[in-house]
Amino acid sequence: MYDPKSLKAGDFIDHGEVRDTLEYARANSLNRDLVSAILDKAKDRKGLSHREAMVLLECGLPDKNEEILGMAKGIKMDYYGNRIVMFAPLYLSNHCVNGCLYCPYHATNKRIARKKLTMEEIVREVTALQDMGHKRLALESGEDPVRNPIEYILESIRTIYSIKHRNGAIRRVNVNIAATTVRNYALLRDAGIGTYILFQETYDRGSYLRLHPYGPKHDYDWHTEAMDRAMVGGIDDVGLGVLFGLVDYRYEFAALMMHAEHLEAVHGVGPHTISVPRVRAADDIDPARFGGGITDDTFAKIVACIRIAVPYTGMIVSTRESQACRERVLELGVSQISGGSRTSVGGYFEEETENTRQFDVHDNRSLDEVISWLMELGHIPSFCTACYREGRTGDRFMALCKSGKILNCCHPNALMTLKEYLVDYASPKTLAMGNALIDSEIGVVPNAKVRALVTKHLSMIEQGSRDFRI
Repeated sequence: MYDPKSLKAGDFIDHGEVRDTLEYARANSLNRDLVSAILDKAKDRKGLSHREAMVLLECGLPDKNEEILGMAKGIKMDYYGNRIVMFAPLYLSNHCVNGCLYCPYHATNKRIARKKLTMEEIVREVTALQDMGHKRLALESGEDPVRNPIEYILESIRTIYSIKHRNGAIRRVNVNIAATTVRNYALLRDAGIGTYILFQETYDRGSYLRLHPYGPKHDYDWHTEAMDRAMVGGIDDVGLGVLFGLVDYRYEFAALMMHAEHLEAVHGVGPHTISVPRVRAADDIDPARFGGGITDDTFAKIVACIRIAVPYTGMIVSTRESQACRERVLELGVSQISGGSRTSVGGYFEEETENTRQFDVHDNRSLDEVISWLMELGHIPSFCTACYREGRTGDRFMALCKSGKILNCCHPNALMTLKEYLVDYASPKTLAMGNALIDSEIGVVPNAKVRALVTKHLSMIEQGSRDFRI
């Protein structure tokens, strides 16, 4: 039976409840009164239940669908403003013992080149990322207890934080590694990670077992209950995600919303981020074989409905998506994107000569090109990591975010970190555009004292100082 407060995966992702939710949404897809009532409830910006969110996703009323998209845009601005946080993935190793059918890192793939970065190679990779202007990384690694033990991940994190090149520094490392133990999560917390990210891939148990035929990841319960162990281990910022395109997107959406409800019910803190990757072609992977592909229109509506249902969460879209697709979903709810990404092991320092990519990138622009593009669209590219380093994580971050007060910190911090990027890394075109944007956005800072402080810090950044934060 469905129980969001249970710590058992089969209870908080109850198959019967998911199926009942999908049937309820289908039956009410044209129920104008119900859709209107749900949208009225959503106006308070406090979120929706998984059933209510599913009704919006399934809604077949054109005028109400336009209202859904418009509401998502409004909630995005209320919570996150026009800021877009930047990050880059860093692949440490593609050695893996799992058999995931959608990933070229699966253990039986003999065509892909296997590689694991040494600490010296990590220094080169991170230096290259710093020279782009990145301040926030997402560590990625295949699951291999022998080649990629937790000790290797921890040593890699220490190495990354130690690297200071010119004015560059990685200020926050988020980690996307396989489900592990409470003890190992505590070690990651002590290493100073930001968010622990783990994609469920699919919440449908039968499909999950079929898509993960062997390896540690085959254990559905161990994987699905990982976020609870991470919370027990002291990591209070966790990031959910599914890989859309493997099975019916409706099932994934409903279960994803149920997982968010579970974290709120048990820990009092929902997901810090939700990622919405779609399965992409890779070395021996053809997305068409899974039969769950979704159109860009459906993808955009998924983003909008997540934003309405879980208004406080950060939403992430990577370079898996094209420039056109990313542009569309930015205004509907996305608050974090990657730029200048490489999905291969060692791909930043050297050209990607070896076939070590996890998936094909659809947005191949440089970070500077992405920054310039964002500003042309009216967004503020942000390299801010202040909340992590000021202890505004978990329930403290959520309290600020849900109250709308987080903008008092995030907007000024975005401007100051953008200024650092402009002075240290930007092309002449991006520099001019960015300075003009900062000049126009300074007046948006509501508090006069904060506005004066930010103005002072912007001047000090031009003179060589770095790392100011509110």
